[in-house]
Amino acid sequence: MTAASMLFSCSMNVGVSNPKMASKASACCLLNRPMSCSKSILSCGLFGVSEKSKLLCRASALHVESVPSFSVGQKFQFDDVIEAQQFDRETLSAIFEVARSMENIRNNSSGSQMLKGYLMATLFYEPSTRTRLSFESAMKRLGGDVLTTENAREFSSASKGETLEDTIRTVEGYSDIIVLRHFESGAARRAAATANIPVINAGDGPGQHPSQALLDVYTIEREIGKLDGIKVGLVGDLANGRTVRSLAYLLAKYRDVKFYFVSPNVVKMKDDIKEYLTSKGVEWEESSDLLEVASKCDVVYQTRIQKERFGENINLYEEARGKYIVNKDVLKVMQNHAVVMHPLPRLDEIEVEVDSDPRAAYFRQAKNGLYIRMALLKVLLLGW
Repeated sequence: MTAASMLFSCSMNVGVSNPKMASKASACCLLNRPMSCSKSILSCGLFGVSEKSKLLCRASALHVESVPSFSVGQKFQFDDVIEAQQFDRETLSAIFEVARSMENIRNNSSGSQMLKGYLMATLFYEPSTRTRLSFESAMKRLGGDVLTTENAREFSSASKGETLEDTIRTVEGYSDIIVLRHFESGAARRAAATANIPVINAGDGPGQHPSQALLDVYTIEREIGKLDGIKVGLVGDLANGRTVRSLAYLLAKYRDVKFYFVSPNVVKMKDDIKEYLTSKGVEWEESSDLLEVASKCDVVYQTRIQKERFGENINLYEEARGKYIVNKDVLKVMQNHAVVMHPLPRLDEIEVEVDSDPRAAYFRQAKNGLYIRMALLKVLLLGW
C-alpha cells in the first residue's frame, strides 16, 4: 500500500467541519454540526492550539512524506467546486485516491455512515439523469440525506421570478451542501459567491462541468494507465460542450498531451480554450478526418450535438448532426489499448454495435462518476 493510500484509508472516517462555514462561523457553532472527527484532530486542522497540543496532534496522525500537503483532518483547500482550473496535479491525485477508497465502500453492502446527519440539496434548472442521480446516490451511500428538485426552472420559485441568489440563500438554510445545474454560464460562480455552504457546479450552460471532467480524467487513468503523453480526440459539439471544455482544462496539467478537435464548422472549439492550451504549451490541431484522428489517439471522446443550444437555428443543428459518428469503421482503425468515451446521453453519434467492443468505456465512465462524486462530497464536508 502506498503512503497516500494509507493516508486516505485511515482518513475515511476522520474529518473536519465544513471549511466554508469554518471561515464564517464561530467555533461553538461549528462544534454543533455533525462530524466524526476527534477534537484533537479538529483543533489541529482548523483552530489555533498550543505547541504541546500541536505535537500531540502530529503524534496521533500518520507521517506521510510523499503527500505533505494533505493530512488527516486537514480541510479541503477549496470551499466550492466551480471550474476545472481550480485543481492542480497533486490535488487531482489525492481526489482520485479518495475515489478508489469509495469504490470499496460502494462494493460493501453495509455502505458508510461518514456523512450521517448531513443534507445535500440538488438544485437542477436543466434536465439531468446521470449527474443528479449519481450525486444523490453518492450522498446516500455515505449515509447522508438528499433534498432534491428537478426542472427547477419550471417548478421552483424561479418560475415566479425569484433570483438565483435568493434561491441559494433560502436553500442553504435547509442543507449543508448545494449541487447546482443551471442553464446560464457563470451561474455556479454566482451561487458560490452567495452561499455560506459549499456549492458544486453540476454544469452551467455552455460553461463548465468540473465533476464530469474529474470523472473523465479518472476514467482515462484507469483505462489507459497513464495521463502523461496521451493523445485525445475531442469529437462533436465542441462549441457548446461544457464537458470537453472542462476536460481540456484538466488534461492541460499533464505532460506531453495532444488534442485533436474534430467537429462540424458550426460547433468548432472556441478560441478561449485554444488560447489557453497554447499558453500552457499544450499541442492541439483541428481535423475533419475522424478516421485519421481515431487511428492516432488513446482516447476518442465523442459528444452529442446539443440541439437545445441552437435555439431557433434548427438548420444549423441539422447541418452539424450526424457528420461524425463512431461506428465499426472507427473501431477498426483504433489502437487496441484505446477507448471510446462519451459523457452521455447519446443519440446517433455512437452506433449501438460499438457497445459490445471492450474499448467502449462510456458506461464504465458513467459508473466512475459515482466514486468521484462520493469523494468530492467527502472532502468538501469532512476534509481529507
